[in-house]
Amino acid sequence: MWFRSGLRPAKRAAAFLMEQLWSVGFLLAGMIRPRKVRRWSSPGGDRILIVAPHPDDEAAGCVGTLFKHLASGDEVILAIATDGRQSQVNPDPHQVCRQRQSEAQHAARLLGIQRLEWIGLAEGEWRVPTLVEKLTEVILSHSPTIIYAPSRIDFHPEHRQVAHALALCLAGATPGASDAPRLRIYPIQVPLHGAVVNLVADVSSFHRQTDAVMDAYASQVGSLRRCNRPRRYSGKRYGIKGRAEVFWELSARTYVALHRESPERWPDAFRGLRDFPLTDPLAYVRGFREQRRLIAKATR
Repeated sequence: MWFRSGLRPAKRAAAFLMEQLWSVGFLLAGMIRPRKVRRWSSPGGDRILIVAPHPDDEAAGCVGTLFKHLASGDEVILAIATDGRQSQVNPDPHQVCRQRQSEAQHAARLLGIQRLEWIGLAEGEWRVPTLVEKLTEVILSHSPTIIYAPSRIDFHPEHRQVAHALALCLAGATPGASDAPRLRIYPIQVPLHGAVVNLVADVSSFHRQTDAVMDAYASQVGSLRRCNRPRRYSGKRYGIKGRAEVFWELSARTYVALHRESPERWPDAFRGLRDFPLTDPLAYVRGFREQRRLIAKATR
């Protein structure tokens, strides 16, 4: 035990140096192949809905941007689809469920979110039609103008299933699969490649608040902290002095077209971040062809 504890400072130092190395690569990529992306802005008055497959997914992918929305006077609603009971933090799934709901409520208070919709279906046991019904109720109740959504650019089966359920919900709640509301795909452990990124938010000024929200999810903080690495990489890539969050913004019609098909037919093409940053570039490179294919499908 003492040997392992003695290695921790060396491991932290190695992780820091490795991240600095990859950061230089992202900086050079931004200089050599600059991409035109829209910088985030909000005039205020929007109604924002975040669909999180599990308690903490919103913290993983878009928590800094949610602070920006609230600072701009937008209304923010968080809908959490499942209860996260399959987390290995405790052998009792009911106790895990209670803990993760409590963490989500704490995180929502820190964010200043006006409404938390705890759908809370039993993780690993729910069915798509049930979630479609619940999400439809949320959307019809709040009429969001912007939805932050999970997507098929993911390896987690439940993230993909929630994206599929949201697409079916939008197809039914917005007859004819209209262009409204706008959808913003956010990354959950799988970073978005620059090929699909068309919106970037400078969240540097909210870094302390975002860290506090992640810390509120005490049972998941280990996996959440690694999500700050893509924020720092994105800052380098898009010329932001600090952290940035990136999104793929598209119409509801396009989101439905990309996600209406059953996830069983989607390629398993993606890789998530690991705890140690040694293989971070692989999380960006793997699945690149699939993301390019999705862009082509979205622009047809």
